Amino acid sequence: MLMKSSTQSLTEQLSARFAERIRNRLMAPGARLPSVRQCAQQHGVSPSTVVAAYDQLLAQGLVEARKNRGFFVRESGRAVDAADGDLEARARPDDLALESAAANWSTAHWFAARAAGSAGPGVSPVNATALIRGMFHKISDKPQPGMGVFPPDWLESTFMPAAVRKVTNSRALQEFSLQYGEPLGDAGLRRVLAKKLSTLNVHTVPENIITTVGATHALDIVSRTLLRPGDPVMVEEPGWAVEFARLAALGMHILPVPRRADGPDLEVMARYCEVHKPKLYVSVSVFHNPTGYCLTPGSAHRVLQLANQHNFHVVEDDTYSHIAPEHATRLTALDGLQRTIYVSGFAKILAPNWRIGFMAAPPALVEQLLDTKLLATLTTPALLEKALALCIEQGQLRRHAERIRTRLDAARARSVKLALGAGCTFAAEPVGLFGWVETGVDTDALSQRMLDEGYLLAPGALFHAERKPSTLMRINFATTQDAAFWRIFERVRAEQGR
Repeated sequence: MLMKSSTQSLTEQLSARFAERIRNRLMAPGARLPSVRQCAQQHGVSPSTVVAAYDQLLAQGLVEARKNRGFFVRESGRAVDAADGDLEARARPDDLALESAAANWSTAHWFAARAAGSAGPGVSPVNATALIRGMFHKISDKPQPGMGVFPPDWLESTFMPAAVRKVTNSRALQEFSLQYGEPLGDAGLRRVLAKKLSTLNVHTVPENIITTVGATHALDIVSRTLLRPGDPVMVEEPGWAVEFARLAALGMHILPVPRRADGPDLEVMARYCEVHKPKLYVSVSVFHNPTGYCLTPGSAHRVLQLANQHNFHVVEDDTYSHIAPEHATRLTALDGLQRTIYVSGFAKILAPNWRIGFMAAPPALVEQLLDTKLLATLTTPALLEKALALCIEQGQLRRHAERIRTRLDAARARSVKLALGAGCTFAAEPVGLFGWVETGVDTDALSQRMLDEGYLLAPGALFHAERKPSTLMRINFATTQDAAFWRIFERVRAEQGR
């Protein structure tokens, strides 16, 4: 809330609020600010206060005015020259006319940037890095519905600190801390990972497993090893926002494949294969993010047929394996790690800050992938890997995952009931950690309004390769059990609809 008794004026408070969101990427480049009238109503201030606040943002170079369209977040990399500043200084009419007084040059620069590919994979008021930053810089103390992880209190345990203490005695510290670890990763951890994978019918040997700094690092190693800038890559849509952003940052040609309940749209994949000859397909086959869909055996078989026929590799991101059924269909299990690469990690279920992930790869690719890992990080932290191996060997991780699954089932039931009671529906069957929720309103605009209430949402546009307005949002079942959130959600949605 803006406070009249604050040491800052209402104009300064409003300008500072938008400036903070822009700098923290909670409003991405290209995001449209509310109209002067909307902003005045939302914050309970006069239109002239909003005009003055937007004027300050213009002066700081954080936003730009577009003729007859309004105000938009500026591309951070584009400098503001003196001529630009003079033009903006002249474009300051009173009240609501402010939106139509923007300079034509801003639109031209924006579309030139988009054509050059510098504007990123999509433009959403809340983007991929905003959700990541939200994990480090909390929006508020309230449970955050847009978060992609379990709440910290769900992950608390006594066995993890005990495992760390056991492997960090003075002898271990001398032996492992004063030298680099094994290039592939700790041998003991790779042995227990190979055994653990066999329970998923993914059969491999420790020599074909590489540990990484989290699952995202593993995906990055694969991309940097197998691809070059401009290479076509098939990625499921809707899909993980960070993957779209990461591949775009590497200069890849992203080919979005619609994700259905049984798997990817095979007709679209086949057309891509004929026209673009993709080098890679990235899939979250089990508890897909954000829909929760699981791949069927028939769809998996056809994907592998296409991979063999058109000579591309498949990366299977099994991040949610710890809360998923062991019998769920996995591409790597059917393929036997010939054209497939299996990626997973432990941030979701165990300790996000340990940053331990891994990949299991075809023998022919192991050395290439290892070279890429060594160029980026040399090795990975052996002590934490040894502690994790101990947690797995002694069955503590398995029992911990069982407790999390039980707790998640109960949370999901409560969250679904509250969402339905708030007038939402589910675009996919509620399973796993995430719900794909139909709200009936533009969730880009909704996400900005909910920030004012202390909640960070994950709007549907975030999960598309290219900017696409959406009425969907992804919710975290573990953090949306609070009836207070849904009451505020209903009120803000109703206000938006007026």
